Amino acid sequence: MSDSPVRVRFAPSPTGFFHIGSARTALFNWLYARHTGGTFILRIEDTDKERNTPEALRVLLDGLRWLGLNWDEGPEADDKYGPYFQSMRGTIYKEYRDKLFAAGRAYEKDGAVYFKLLGERYQAWDDHKQKHVEKVKSPPQVINDAVRGRVERELDEDFVIFRANGDPVFHFVNVVDDITMHITHVVRGEDHLSNTPKHVALFDAFGAPLPMYAHIPLILKTHGAGKMSKRDQGALIEEYQKRHFLPEAVRNYLCLLGWSPKDNREILSIEETIRLFDLPGINQTNARFDEKKMSYINTAYVRALPAGNLAWIGRPILAEAGLVKDDTSEDYIQAVLGVCQEKIRALDELPHFCAYFFKEDYAVDAAAKEKLFKNGDPRARLTELRAALSTQEDFSETALEAIVQGLAIQHGTKTADYIHSARLALSGMAVGPSFYGMLRVLGKAKVLARLDRFLTAA
Repeated sequence: MSDSPVRVRFAPSPTGFFHIGSARTALFNWLYARHTGGTFILRIEDTDKERNTPEALRVLLDGLRWLGLNWDEGPEADDKYGPYFQSMRGTIYKEYRDKLFAAGRAYEKDGAVYFKLLGERYQAWDDHKQKHVEKVKSPPQVINDAVRGRVERELDEDFVIFRANGDPVFHFVNVVDDITMHITHVVRGEDHLSNTPKHVALFDAFGAPLPMYAHIPLILKTHGAGKMSKRDQGALIEEYQKRHFLPEAVRNYLCLLGWSPKDNREILSIEETIRLFDLPGINQTNARFDEKKMSYINTAYVRALPAGNLAWIGRPILAEAGLVKDDTSEDYIQAVLGVCQEKIRALDELPHFCAYFFKEDYAVDAAAKEKLFKNGDPRARLTELRAALSTQEDFSETALEAIVQGLAIQHGTKTADYIHSARLALSGMAVGPSFYGMLRVLGKAKVLARLDRFLTAA
């Protein structure tokens, strides 16, 4: 483990969903740990027994691993300052509660335990509670935030740290865990900024060093006002896993939600992102989620995949769609995906985009066929092409292109007339990958058989 003093943590509550905002928080913590050579800690806030199930935890852990966010300490990793589940830390919380009682900084009221602020006390009317309450005159809490700068917040009422049922509240366990796990930097959403004065007061009461806070901007929904919620389209990491997005692309896009490398680039390797990332570079303004931009970045990553990697990732997707079997040639799959790669936008498009390479019962686009027959004589062009290809031994793309160009000159027409007609006959589609690449991959026997079938049916 690194000797760097930087220790950051991601402390989610597993609920069965992995929200994109939580993923971005985890990513920024991970990036800062990797940038500084520090330690990234995963801490599980699992005190909600109804929602925090083993299945929900698995969704969270799988999502983090899918994004490549490995943790140094936490569940299934180093247990240096564990346990890392809040449900297992009850003894530690009681020990720290007793420290506050001993210091005169805690008291019981109505069965609950309150944290006692220091300062002169007075009565004031509370409009929300519609009654007089006890207030405390204390100086403003000043927070030197790594993102927000100097922030002042007032804290003028004692607050609950243990409920009447004996359960500790979020503010208390959050601070105790940060103290006992030696957290040096707290990187979290801006919506937690209002909690920070209570946390600062608790750190002071325990005589513990205050971590550096960095409150990162919120992620806003694509349309309209407000923070993105789990009900909004595209809000859950599981959606992108199911849709076969590349995790590197999702991670790249999440980096850009509130941070940028300052040179308008959008595609960055993770190694370069780690090198450039730092807390002062995080924006103060909220980031609006844009799935179209994420899809654009995903397309760039898909098209940049080495051929072997694309085949390895694509085979199970094609198999799930019933297009390839165990005995389907790996070389053929790689050839198909290689010729299609430049036009593929996302991996979940593979079954539709590539289906005709693997089956003969593909449908023919009726609208494209109607348009084709309105604008010329595709039968004549296909008959001419079929005759030329039947005697052709060299099925390389260069040779095939020369044949089509020769036919166009010979018959006083355009190469596009042959290409559009043959593409529809061979694939059932009006668009697709490189035409000559498609012919090469299908091979002479399939091309001739499909042309014959189309001409017979037409």
